[in-house]
Amino acid sequence: MVTGSQSEPCKNPGGDHLLLKLFKNKVDYCRRHGIDIFYNNALLHPQMFSFWAKTAAVLAAMLAHPEAEWIWWVDSDAAFTDMDFLPPLPRYKDFNMVVHGWPLLLQQRHTWTGINAGVFLIRNCQWGLDLLHVWASMGPQSPDYDKWGKILSSVFKDKIFPESDDQSGLIYLYLKEKEKWGNKIFVEGEYYFEGYWLEIVGNFDNITARYDKIERNVGALRRRHAEKVSEGYARVWEEQLKGSWRRPFVTHFTGCQPCSGAHNQMYSGESCFDAITRALTFADNQVLRNYGFVHPDLEDPSTVKPLPFDYPA
Repeated sequence: MVTGSQSEPCKNPGGDHLLLKLFKNKVDYCRRHGIDIFYNNALLHPQMFSFWAKTAAVLAAMLAHPEAEWIWWVDSDAAFTDMDFLPPLPRYKDFNMVVHGWPLLLQQRHTWTGINAGVFLIRNCQWGLDLLHVWASMGPQSPDYDKWGKILSSVFKDKIFPESDDQSGLIYLYLKEKEKWGNKIFVEGEYYFEGYWLEIVGNFDNITARYDKIERNVGALRRRHAEKVSEGYARVWEEQLKGSWRRPFVTHFTGCQPCSGAHNQMYSGESCFDAITRALTFADNQVLRNYGFVHPDLEDPSTVKPLPFDYPA
C-alpha cells in the first residue's frame, strides 16, 4: 500500500492531527492483513505537485518491490471502514488496474467524475509501468501540460477547472485508448472500493446495530478475538454477510481537504471534521474490539469502555 501527504506542516490547525489518525487507520488495516505500507511525504518529482504526486510515489514503490504483484494507492483523506474486507483479487485476474466508478455513466455521459482516481490497484508489471509513464505525461512535468488541459476540458464538459488533472487523464485513457489501456482497467462498482463520504457517514449507527443483531444470533462472533486470529474471525462474518449489505469498505473524504482546510464550499469544515471523526472512530471500534474495548460514541474518540466477554449476547 502506498499513501502520503505533503512535507510541510498543514495550514489547517487540526490538519496534522487528522492526517495522523488517517494514517493510523491505514496502518491498522495493513497490520491486520499482512500488507506492507509506504507513507511518503516528499515530492519524488519536484514538478508533480498535488494529486499528480501519486504517480511518482507509485512508480517508486513498483520499482522497489518487484516481488509485489499489486501496488495499492490510497489517498491520505480516505479511511478503511471495513477492517475485515479484502478486495476480491481473483475477480481482477484479467485486468491490470482497478478503480472505483460507474461504467455506464462513463460511456453515456463522458463525465470526469465517472471514475475516482483517489484509490486504485495497479498490477506491478510492464503494462503498469507503461501506463504510469503515459499518465504522468499529462501532468505538470510535461511540456504538453497546457495542451492536455485544453483536450481534457473539451472532452469532459462538466470538468470544473481548466488544468490537466490525474483523474480526467485516467478517464481519457480509459475511454479514448480502450484497446491499449481501457480494456485492462476494471471499473469496480459492486462495493465501496472507495465511497463518497456524504453517502456513508450518516449510516454508521444503523450499520453497527445491524452487525450487533447478527452477533447476537451467531455464537462464534460473540467473544473477544485476538489480533492474530482476525482473519479467521472475518471468515465467519463473510459466511453471515453473503448476499447482504455490509460495511462500506473505504470512505473517501473527497473535497474535505483536511490538511489545507480549503474544503469544497458545498460543505462546511465542521461537517467534514465531524464526518472524518465518526468514520475513524467507527473503524477504530473494529480494531479495539479485538482488545475488549469499544468507543460508545462515534463522536467521542477519546472515550472507551470495556466489553463483557459474551457481548452482545
